[in-house]
Order: sequence, then structure tokens, then C-alpha cells
Amino acid sequence: MTQGDALKIFKSLSDTSRLRIVQSLTKGEMYTELLAERLGLTPSTVSFHMKKLEDAGIAISRKEQYYTVYSLNRRLLEASLFDIAAADPEQVDEQQRREAEYRQKVIDTFFEYGKLKAIPVQRKKKLICYEVIAENFVPGKVYGEKALNDIIAPIHEDYCTIRRDMISEGILSRNGSEYVRIK
Repeated sequence: MTQGDALKIFKSLSDTSRLRIVQSLTKGEMYTELLAERLGLTPSTVSFHMKKLEDAGIAISRKEQYYTVYSLNRRLLEASLFDIAAADPEQVDEQQRREAEYRQKVIDTFFEYGKLKAIPVQRKKKLICYEVIAENFVPGKVYGEKALNDIIAPIHEDYCTIRRDMISEGILSRNGSEYVRIK
């Protein structure tokens, strides 16, 4: 089972009507009209919720003459909550890909020919820009204030603000007039 499958299961069971349908189906197979009558729902509402339960793999349907008969996927429902929660983390890679795309979009927006066009207002974007600037510094190497300013000034004219912000964000540390890149 993947995280996507687990997410579908949890989402489908988070609705009161679907949970009531599952509870009714624990008593045995039922067709749409019978479920609607027992639960006080319209047949179209039951069909809508059954589609969600089928997509999650919780319910199974089969045609019987004019009716669609539903039953529960016992194998899935008998799986432990631990097994479902321990699903393969496929979405971690997807999240990392999205973050990398976002980072690149910010860099493309705020940098042109190696120069910072403007200091972003949003903190998340500002940190990305400062991390790009920090790539010009060797981690652990001690820089004097003039040397630091000489590296930042060609990137953006307001090197004092950038230097101060990079210190407050923990990218640089300062000891008197000596600066060191931390991360």
C-alpha cells in the first residue's frame, strides 16, 4: 500500500454518510436503494458516496440484473491501522520535487544575471535568495567586513541590509567585524 492509497482510505472514512454506509454494509451486501432507505439518503447521494468508497478500495460493487450490489472489501478493512499508516512514503519525493521547483521559480524571479533585482518581502522567498547569496561564501571561513561587503555589493546595492538579515536568519555569524558562514 502506498501513502496515496492510505490517504484515500482515511479521506473516504472521514465523511459521516460514508461511515454510516460502511457500518450498514457490515451487516451484509446491499443495493443502492436499500442503503438509501435505511440511511434516509437519496439513491444519488448513496451512489456518490459509494464511488468514493470504491475508489479507496473499501467497497466492491457488482451488477445484479437492474441493481448494483455493494459489499465491503474485508481484506482491506481487516488490515491493521498500523499497516495503513506505515504506507510507502511516495509523496516525500513529490514534495521534494515541488520544493525544488518553488525554489527555482523564486531564484528565476528575483535574480537576473547573478544580481538580486529586489529583496523579497516574504520571509520564505527572502531566505531562498539569501541562501543563493551565501553560496558565495566558504562555510567556516572568516571574512572581514570589507571582504564580505565586496562579495555582496555586486549582487545587490543594499549590502548592509542583506548582511544584517543574513546574520539574524543564522546564515552568517558575527564576532565584532569578523563574519563566518554557518549554513
